[in-house]
Amino acid sequence: MTPALIITLAAEQKSADVTHWAARAGWVVGLLLFVALLYWLMREGWKWRGTLQGDLPELPTAPAEQGEPTLTMSGRYHGSTTSGQWLDRIVAQGLGTRSKAELTLTEQGVDVVRPGARDFFIPAAALRGARLETGIAGKVLPEGLLVITWQHGDKTIDSGFRSDRAAGHAAWVEAISTMNSTTEGAR
Repeated sequence: MTPALIITLAAEQKSADVTHWAARAGWVVGLLLFVALLYWLMREGWKWRGTLQGDLPELPTAPAEQGEPTLTMSGRYHGSTTSGQWLDRIVAQGLGTRSKAELTLTEQGVDVVRPGARDFFIPAAALRGARLETGIAGKVLPEGLLVITWQHGDKTIDSGFRSDRAAGHAAWVEAISTMNSTTEGAR
C-alpha cells in the first residue's frame, strides 16, 4: 500500500457514536414509567384486597384489667391469613402490616402491641390453638414462626409471629393449647 492510500483510508474512517443521549434518556424514562406503573398496580391490588375483606369486624382492644402475664415475647408480627391457607393474606383492619410486636399472654387472652401499626387483642375465648410453622403470607423463615389460630367474627385467622428468641415459641404453643383446652371445657 502506498502512503497516500493509507492516509486516505485513515481519513475516511470515522468512529461510531458512543452514546445516543436521546435514546438513552428515552429508555430511562420508559423504565421509570414502567416501574411506577407496577408499583401503582400493586398498591391498587392491596387496596382491592382490603375492600374485599371489608366485612371483617373491628379488632378487639385489650381490656383495662388483664391480670398477671403468663408469657411475654418481643419480636415481629409477620401477618395474618385465613386459617389453613398460608398465602391468603388478610389486609383489612391493619392485619396486613408487618411490624415489630410485643405479645403478652394473660388469662384474658393475647395482647398484641405493635409500634407504628394497629394494636389488637385476641380474647381467650377466641383462641383456637397455636403451632410452629415455617411460613405465613409469603414469608418463609426456616427458623420457624409461632402461628396463633383465633376466631374473629365468622372468620378463623392464623397470625404469625417471630420471637427475638425462637426457643420460646414452644412455651407459647403449650400455654395457648392448655388455655384453649381449659376454655373449650368451659363452653
